[in-house]
Amino acid sequence: MAKPLRYFGQGLFYALFMGVIGYFSTSPAYTHLPPDETLIKLSFRHAGQLIGNCRKLTPEEIARLPAYKRKGTQECPRGRADVVVELEMDGKLLYHGILRPTGLAHSSNSNIYLRIPVKAGIHILKARLRDHAGNDFNYKHEETVNLAPGRIMVIDFKAATGGFIFENKNGA
Repeated sequence: MAKPLRYFGQGLFYALFMGVIGYFSTSPAYTHLPPDETLIKLSFRHAGQLIGNCRKLTPEEIARLPAYKRKGTQECPRGRADVVVELEMDGKLLYHGILRPTGLAHSSNSNIYLRIPVKAGIHILKARLRDHAGNDFNYKHEETVNLAPGRIMVIDFKAATGGFIFENKNGA
């Protein structure tokens, strides 16, 4: 009598477990974005320009260096400038950030990953980036975009191809 009762209890437990899994696979309902919104993702990594210039070492300075360091006749700084990023939509500033270079000597990339929900529609997006010690932005991009509800606008940056890249993606 104990075996059939044990099988019945095990079956009941499995049915209850499948019911819980079934419920949570469909409920509560998840909405990625409200129906009238779209998402802008600003995501890239970029290394700012070197801070300072290389300088030529004097013969006395070269003589003081250990033998394994005497091949180079120049000393160059390792630190990089902060990367300043601004994103503007229809004349309103959505984001202004100063991105510090990573690494112990602040000599690596500056990274950003940002999600900004905005109202859907036709907008003018402006993106600016400064990667040097001055005050002027050396990369600028302006584009009129149609942001459809539930879609994702990805903004990337590649200095080798001229700067910012705006790309509409299909929403999830």
